[in-house]
Amino acid sequence: MSILKKGLAGAPVKILQEKLGVPADGRFGPKTEEALKAYQKQHGLSADGIAGPDTFAALGLYELILLKVGTSGETVKKLQSALGIGADGKFGPGTAKAVKEYQAANGLEADGYAGPATLAKLALFKEITPEVVSKSQIAPGSAPVEASVAGSPAAEAAEAPPKSIWATIKGFFS
Repeated sequence: MSILKKGLAGAPVKILQEKLGVPADGRFGPKTEEALKAYQKQHGLSADGIAGPDTFAALGLYELILLKVGTSGETVKKLQSALGIGADGKFGPGTAKAVKEYQAANGLEADGYAGPATLAKLALFKEITPEVVSKSQIAPGSAPVEASVAGSPAAEAAEAPPKSIWATIKGFFS
């Protein structure tokens, strides 16, 4: 999963909440959604209350950018341009293949995910520093979420790279 929306919980949600200035309990509820929509509207983004790569970039939360198959937007288009492939803004199998090839050729884990380490190597954003890459990883002692039902937030989180902060995402119901 590389987006945050109402009903999700985990470390990436807490980081988003801290940036938005709402209580940072790590649970994406109505107040987080309201604050996110206001930010998106104010900054010319699609005010849908869903935080994805373009919103993370606008917020300066580069540690939360994780591009993978199914991701779309301007950030994906930048990635595709940097890889020298057709830049349609949709991360599909061709983009995943190009990412894996780039990673393999540049000493990165060839997993097909374009997270901060890959984006830093590509110099896609000058803001992605070694510190940002470090922040994108699970803190020592944090266990990744176990996968449950396919298609659930936990199952999607389990599809994140093994040490990615995204592996902490889970769903909640209130």
